Parts: sequence; C-alpha cells; structure tokens
Amino acid sequence: MPKILVIEDEASIRRVLTRILTEESDTYQVEEAEDGVQGLERIKGTDFDLVLCDIKMPKMDGEELLEAVKKIKPEIPIVMISGHGDMETAINTMRLGAFDYISKPPDLNRLLNTVRNALDRKQLVVENKILKKKVSKNYEIIGTSVPIQHIKEMIEKVAKTDARVLITGPNGTGKELVAHQLHQKSDRSEAPIVEVNCAAIPSELIESELFGHVKGAFTSAVKDRAGKFEAADGGTIFLDEIGDMSLAAQAKVLRALQENLIQRVGADKDIKVNVRVIAATNKDLKKEIEEGRFREDLYHRLAVILIKVPALNDRRDDIPLLIDHFTSKIAEEQGNAPKQFSQEAVQLLQAYDWTGNIRELRNVVERLIILGGQEISESDVKLFASK
Repeated sequence: MPKILVIEDEASIRRVLTRILTEESDTYQVEEAEDGVQGLERIKGTDFDLVLCDIKMPKMDGEELLEAVKKIKPEIPIVMISGHGDMETAINTMRLGAFDYISKPPDLNRLLNTVRNALDRKQLVVENKILKKKVSKNYEIIGTSVPIQHIKEMIEKVAKTDARVLITGPNGTGKELVAHQLHQKSDRSEAPIVEVNCAAIPSELIESELFGHVKGAFTSAVKDRAGKFEAADGGTIFLDEIGDMSLAAQAKVLRALQENLIQRVGADKDIKVNVRVIAATNKDLKKEIEEGRFREDLYHRLAVILIKVPALNDRRDDIPLLIDHFTSKIAEEQGNAPKQFSQEAVQLLQAYDWTGNIRELRNVVERLIILGGQEISESDVKLFASK
C-alpha cells in the first residue's frame, strides 16, 4: 500500500488533499503533518512513497524541507503545493529536485495524475535498485584470504577517486570482478561501465571500436558511429587485455588519457569525454615494453594504482567458500536444490593444481554437480574432476 505524506499548514487544504486521495483509492495510506519540521520528523521515521508539500509554511518552508529530504532520502518523489504568488518558487523547486508542483486550490485530475506518475516513478526507482543489486551480486569478490582482503581494502580506498587502475593477474582469476567493484563503489556508479576486450577485436578495427568513426571512413562505415569512450562518458571504461592492443591504438588511448579528447576515425573534430579508465592484462607489461610491443608512457599513465589478482593456487583457503558460492549459483540457474560437498571432496579440490584458476574451478564444480551423487564425495572428485 503506497504511503503518502501531506505537509500543509492550512488545515482546510490538508483535509481536502487527504479526502481526495483516500476517496480516489483505498490503496493509498495517507498521513498528515502541519508544518515542515513535523513533516521532516515523519519522513525520517517512516518510508513514504510520496510527499505532497506546501511551499509557504512556518518553522520550515517547502524549499528547506525539499533540500533536507534530498540529502537523507533522495529516492522519495516530492510534489510541491504552490499558492498563486509562489509559481516562480515552485518552478525553482523543480531545479532543486521536486518531482512536480500543483497549484492551490488543487485541481482533481491534475492532482491524481501527478500522484500516479510520481508513484510510478518511485516504483521504477525501486525496481532499478533491485536490478542493480542483482547485477552487483554477479561481480561479488568471494574470499577471506589475506591476498583477497588486501584487494578489497585497495578497492575501498581507490574506488571513490578517479585514479586510473591497472589490474594484473593470470587468466581466469577474476580481474573483471575488481573492475566492476571499483565502478560500483565509485561516484560514477549511476553511469555505465563499458567493457572492451582488446584481445577479441581485430587490430584494424580496435580504433573504430574505441573511438567510433564517421560515414565513409572505411568501406563498411555506412553511417556515423560512436565508440566505447563516448558510450562510457560520465562513467568507466574497462579495457580488458590491454596488453594485446596495437601500438597505433595505444597512441590514441594515450591522448585520450592526457587530454580527455578523442577523435572518431575519419574525422578531424575532437570530442571531449569524461571517462575513468580501468585496464587489465595477464601479460608482463614491463617485458612487453622492453620488446617494443607496449608504450612505456601509456603504462605509466594507466598504472597510477596497481592491483595484482592472485592465482587460485595462492589463495587455496578461499576454495571452500568459492565451492559454496558456485554450488548455490548453479542450483539457482538450474532451478534445483543445491548439492553438498563432503569435507574430503573439498580437501581434495583444495589440493589440486588450478592452472585455469577460478574459471576452471567453476567448471569443475558444475561438472561434479551434474555427474556426482546427491553429496559430492571424494570418489566423485577423483572420477570426474581429474586432470
């Protein structure tokens, strides 16, 4: 049942608004407050879905209340109630974050439409938050080992800054999880994180993929196209396997980092972008620099913060937690009850040489769940998880 708070110092207007809302729908739960101070206390103590607030009130006016609520509960839509002489102020409250405003005396249809639209918006915000939580769980870093605790501490320190981060580590260790955690915990989390797998894009197309192109720049360029840097504007771009990027593309990335400017392929006009760059590689970039395959100046631009993700063999204490995590996840995907692993089975998996790291462990756990018994035993591991 949607909860609506009416904040209005004129008792007659307050009663009219409450009566309209309760008579229109028996699903609205309406509460009242006679001034801004009382209203703010109610908002602090209750999760309202909508607030209707007068502008001119004693003790605390509508503008002051709006600013206070946006700091503590920014997701609540607030509709301002304006008298005849308050129209300029009402419009100004929209700039401060009010959802809408209605005039006194309230027009029935205008009021009800505004209330319905505001509640729909609130529902959309709630659903969006739930979806974001589900997405963020996909990028959760599982583990309590010393190396993983160190990485989590680094993320907490670095995420709120705009410092560029270079993530290193073998294939399958979860470098992309670190990148997503850095983005989700940053002030850019409302904007997109755009991933680019530099190893999967042919060298002749990487510049177009990153920076876009104009119509006619090359044979298949039939129309203008924005690149990944533009798509990530305001957010984060994650350049995975950057060690596989061509030297020509490296030069353009370097310029983007130095000047926050890009240029579409075939264009002569600069485009300003506001992007945080996170890069990852499984290669030894210092060795790549020595052999002339990677620019040293780009390396130093990217490696403001270095985060090294350990191989699974270096964090064996986390294997039981990872097994539990993958077991629950796979059961949820398949719609089955999760299976249990015996202590002996877990200990045997901890002793394996995990050359494929976490990616390999996930595949082995799924194989054992499909082929093993109701409880995964040591013999199941020997039979189905053998190298």
